[in-house]
Amino acid sequence: MHEMPLLLLIAGSVVVAGLARRTPVPAPLLVVTAGLAVSYLPGVPDYTLDPHVVLPLLLPPLLYTAATDSSYLDLRAQFRPVALLSVGYVLFATLVVGWAAYLIVPDLSLTAALVLGAVVAPPDAVAATAVARRVGLPSRLTTILQGESLVNDATAITAFKVALAAAVGEGATWAGGITEFLVAALGGIGIGLVLMVPIHWLRTHLREPLLQNSLSLLIPFFAYAVAEQVHASGVLAVVVVALYLGHRNWEVDFATRLQEEAVWKMVAFILEASVFALIGLQLPVVLKGLGDYEGTEAAVYAFTLFVVVVAARFVWVYPATFLPRMLSRRIREREDNPTWKAPFIIGWAGMRGVVSLAIAFSIPLAMDDGEDFPGRNMILFLTFTTVIGTLVVQGLTLPPLIHMLKLPGRDAQAETLAEANAQAQASQVAEQRLDELLADERNALPAPLGDRLRSVLERRRNAVWERLGTANPVTGESVDDTYRRLSREMISAEREMFVRLRDGRYIDDEMLRSLLRRLDLEEAAAFREAG
Repeated sequence: MHEMPLLLLIAGSVVVAGLARRTPVPAPLLVVTAGLAVSYLPGVPDYTLDPHVVLPLLLPPLLYTAATDSSYLDLRAQFRPVALLSVGYVLFATLVVGWAAYLIVPDLSLTAALVLGAVVAPPDAVAATAVARRVGLPSRLTTILQGESLVNDATAITAFKVALAAAVGEGATWAGGITEFLVAALGGIGIGLVLMVPIHWLRTHLREPLLQNSLSLLIPFFAYAVAEQVHASGVLAVVVVALYLGHRNWEVDFATRLQEEAVWKMVAFILEASVFALIGLQLPVVLKGLGDYEGTEAAVYAFTLFVVVVAARFVWVYPATFLPRMLSRRIREREDNPTWKAPFIIGWAGMRGVVSLAIAFSIPLAMDDGEDFPGRNMILFLTFTTVIGTLVVQGLTLPPLIHMLKLPGRDAQAETLAEANAQAQASQVAEQRLDELLADERNALPAPLGDRLRSVLERRRNAVWERLGTANPVTGESVDDTYRRLSREMISAEREMFVRLRDGRYIDDEMLRSLLRRLDLEEAAAFREAG
């Protein structure tokens, strides 16, 4: 891929993803659709998806951002459903979809069909997270979908390797497949456990935020490469390291956190947009290699396999939800009785993505005996149609489906109340610590400065409670909103004055940057991120 097409891909996908934020359509769906439309415009080059780029270079940072944004404690609390989906469902889908493809597509061997089953088995991490957050799913369902999508790629890649070995004639047994799966899984987890502590130690002992954030950008690639070098799961290594670092992120200094959040949001936004654009742009590449299959015939195969993929998830999800409750009294006593609605949403939220396409493109052209790999082009085509079908059909219908089923969303009032109580307890501890410090004559401060520390503390304590208060009858703002707006106006006035002083040569640019940074930090401390 040359420089100009690559720049056009990134720029175009980012523009479309940015425009999607102004529409009710989730960004992945709009970007994929745009990629499909653009793929046949005159002069648009073929953007062939290279698995040697996607798997080691795009997958690690996307997994890393998703894992650091997840909650280790929430994932641990939902370990059973996450494991049943990320491991059990992927293996089940590999077998069911593979067997169905063997029956549906003429001349497709069973081993090649199982390769296809492993390729389309894992739902996509980016698509699931993007849609779940956009539609405001209950936190438990969001945690389950996020946890599944973090681990299922490792299961699918291992299943793919086993099926591929059998298909190309290397010979594979059930015992060998299980052994390979355990080695990859336990090896990836082990590599992650070994790396996470020294990496975190290095992050907390580097004093320069630029160095810390440079390290942060290298972590997912390093963890993935180390694990893959010893034939372990790079996916699991990245996820383990990222979950640990996200859980201990409070130990890193504030400047690093501010920079890191901004850097990774930008990286994730660009990568996600580019990845979904690449999916849409694969259509000409896939159709060129379809061969002798007629259009109608290929469409029937694609539609039938799409139905099988969707149905297989429901066949797994409902028993996985209710059977453990039937078999375990402890589960019945500890967990609320689920309704049919939540499993239905989990079943429908099975969008496939770029990992499936990248794995499909890594299928070799020939087998060990030199013969062409059986049905490789058909596997690519069916993978592509399944990815597009799940993204468009399920992605577009998921928001209205959630609305129609009247699933309870996040309780904003309860979350704000919990936040206010937490802030009140933290403020009380901070006030006690301030009293202890000011009692020491080495920390003596003039009364106005001591009062200022107390007023800042009081402001933080009251800010969350004020969000629960009544709105201004004129503007509709809460007291907290009005305070933030007036603070922003004051900071803006200061900022404009500093610029006028610089323009009048009363201060130089270096001093201006220093003063503006101080205002930026005050503004960052005063205003939470919207949404």
